[in-house]
Amino acid sequence: MPARGDHDARRADVSEAVWRVLAARGFGGLTLRAVAAEMTASTGLLTHYFPSKRALVRHALDVAEERSETRARQIAEAPGLPALRAALLDVLPLTAELVAMSRVWVSFWDAALGDPDLGLRQTQRYVRWRARLRVHVEAAIGRGELPEATDPEEVAAMAAAFAHGLVVQVLFDPDRFPPARQTTLLDGFLSALPRA
Repeated sequence: MPARGDHDARRADVSEAVWRVLAARGFGGLTLRAVAAEMTASTGLLTHYFPSKRALVRHALDVAEERSETRARQIAEAPGLPALRAALLDVLPLTAELVAMSRVWVSFWDAALGDPDLGLRQTQRYVRWRARLRVHVEAAIGRGELPEATDPEEVAAMAAAFAHGLVVQVLFDPDRFPPARQTTLLDGFLSALPRA
């Protein structure tokens, strides 16, 4: 039986291969055979870790969530609207790495729509994301950048919808939505919010 360190190292190798397959093919192209080919290993080796496609998809989701949570983030110049801007820039596909991450998450939506457990995880991710955005909106209200009557939940929902709508357009038409245009569109969205 392999030592625990060998097992952990092999699992890390598998996770890296899973990420590369996700980035290239999305969740729809994620198969034991594709991951094995990426590793130049046998599918038998992978079935030791993932006895089913469902287990592989759940591991892939864990890998995607870890990558999302541990990546470098924008640094806000100030709380309030500048922090909201930074948080939204964090999800736009402004670099090759973020394009890959966006492709992974958009492809996951299809799997989540067809699986109640995965759908619940995605719903919970959106709840957490909107809550993080809402904190910045509340700070903007407190700083007098937005009117006191602003509904933070509504602005957070609009901001999330705007950002993910832009992500999808970038993925399908990257030449029309280069990073500079994405940033300009984001700044236009933020400037259109009612001001105090």
